[in-house]
Amino acid sequence: MDKIWAYLDLIRVYTKPKGQIPDYDAPVIIKRGATVGEFCNAIHKTLIKEFKHSLVWGTSAKFNP
Repeated sequence: MDKIWAYLDLIRVYTKPKGQIPDYDAPVIIKRGATVGEFCNAIHKTLIKEFKHSLVWGTSAKFNP
């Protein structure tokens, strides 16, 4: 399974509403290297119009919030 994810170059992104725990049951699947705007489009096309900011953390993030 890990080889398939690596071959397809996909990553899982877990969303977290403010003040709650992350939803580990339903990740958003996107290509590695996708922008925050592309991530918003993967969720819903109108989300980017209302988008204000994001916090990104993990081993692949340059800076931790």
